[in-house]
Amino acid sequence: MKVKLLTALFLIVCQFSFSQTEKLLKGVVTSDNLLLQNVEVINKTSKKSTTTNDRGEFLIQVKVNDSLLFYAKNFNWKRLKVSKEQIELNNLQVVMFKKAEELDEVVVAKKQNLKLSKDKKYEQSKLDEYATEKFDNNEGYQAMRNGTFVNGLNFVTIGKKLLDLFSKEKETEKESSPEIEFAILAKNTCDQKFYLETLKLKSDEIDLFLQFCDTDPKSKALIKNHNILSMMDFLSAKNIEFQELKKL
Repeated sequence: MKVKLLTALFLIVCQFSFSQTEKLLKGVVTSDNLLLQNVEVINKTSKKSTTTNDRGEFLIQVKVNDSLLFYAKNFNWKRLKVSKEQIELNNLQVVMFKKAEELDEVVVAKKQNLKLSKDKKYEQSKLDEYATEKFDNNEGYQAMRNGTFVNGLNFVTIGKKLLDLFSKEKETEKESSPEIEFAILAKNTCDQKFYLETLKLKSDEIDLFLQFCDTDPKSKALIKNHNILSMMDFLSAKNIEFQELKKL
């Protein structure tokens, strides 16, 4: 029993002595199967350090449980704890990894929102023009000219354009239509009795009187907006001027 106890005690003492004794550890540092030189190898426990040579090799004094740090520019640093087995093998293999490439500074600028006009009709016309222009510049225009159809044919926009075309034609026809002559309108609005009895005009003076009235700009307004009362008031006022001219 005593022999076994002594043997165990001896092994413990040897293990402790081994762990407290510094050994020269050899190793090599690589990355992607390439040997890395000028890598700093730091024994954080003993505060000793060295660097790898052009073959990625290094030698450093260590003991069991020492903490080693490996540092190189553009690589992630690495840390490991030295074990008894690593010291016995004396051929430490260290692999380091490159840092992720950092992107250049990106400046994000806030884009100003476009303000649309409150005129919805105007905005819609602009959107229609854009849709039509886009359609005209792609295959749809050629396909329509060839009598074929393609996906995405904008029937709504085409329909609106046709309606606008017809509306413009109607407006042109309306603008080009001749206005009613004032004399004809006046005769149709007021009967013969009004000119003879109310205005005291002679039969052969009526046409001359209406020509006189037609020279007044107000007669044009009556052509556009008239009723029997406004027409009678206008003719009565002009008759006073007409009678004064006759006296000259």
